[in-house]
Amino acid sequence: MKNSNEGLTLGFIGAGTTGTALAVSLWRCGYRVISVFSRSISSAQRLAGMVDGCRVCESAQQVADTAQLVFITTPDDVISQVAEEVRWRNGQYVVHCSGAHSVDILAPARKAGAGTGSFHPLQTFASIEQAIKNIHGSVFGIEAEEPLRTLLKAMAEALDGEPVMLRAEDKVLYHAAAVFACNYLVTLVKLATDLWQIFGVPQGRATKALLPLLQGTLNNIGNIGLPNCLTGPIARGDLGTIRRHLEALKEVAPSILSTYKEMGLQTVPIALAKGRVDLARAKEMEVLLGKKEDYHAHNAKK
Repeated sequence: MKNSNEGLTLGFIGAGTTGTALAVSLWRCGYRVISVFSRSISSAQRLAGMVDGCRVCESAQQVADTAQLVFITTPDDVISQVAEEVRWRNGQYVVHCSGAHSVDILAPARKAGAGTGSFHPLQTFASIEQAIKNIHGSVFGIEAEEPLRTLLKAMAEALDGEPVMLRAEDKVLYHAAAVFACNYLVTLVKLATDLWQIFGVPQGRATKALLPLLQGTLNNIGNIGLPNCLTGPIARGDLGTIRRHLEALKEVAPSILSTYKEMGLQTVPIALAKGRVDLARAKEMEVLLGKKEDYHAHNAKK
């Protein structure tokens, strides 16, 4: 999708994976990316080499002096420093791409008269090439006031993405949700492959073996949705299988037994909502997984 803001000039302070992917992708959508600065000159040169008409600046201030809308795509811990040190101008736009921070971190720019916002691609970026490929069609968490709000919404739509409007108080929970869905999924796969290594299958082979299962699960989440996509022993109310899991983990992998129990307890309400198990069986599973207080309360009502 081509944008309708051909006159808007963009600059980037920070040329890491996110900044480079965003700059290249917006340029391909017709936006004018004219300047970049990075503490790593090679990173800035790499970004500029991928975007026609973009020049490498000698300082963050030069980017702010040349571009109408400046993206601060540095590591999160540096954003406030950049906002404080740069001299912004009235009518300019300053946007960071942190998922966890609100626009409050850009208070010095707002005080100088600039419009401030955040534009966070809800996507995982392992490399620049992969990031450029994956950023299209992503959700973009946006926090801004008008008229910047409309500009950022148009950028998300130009990237074939879905804009989600956030308040300052939403940002931390929004980011924590992303950690659950993305980062901790990696952790769960690591735990699964560790179990495979116990019976002699190396991690690389185990990961490859589990990928079809993971992809099938993601397909079910997308096509069927919660709670109906849930499968497995808790979805079936299979107490015997759950008990065998607990016994085996206690013997050979006790360090992850508590993780299994907690994940199971969080899964029981999903199974109950799916409707394959009744309340009595759900309570039995909770007891088996260690939630004894609910069992006592349930028995007291009988």
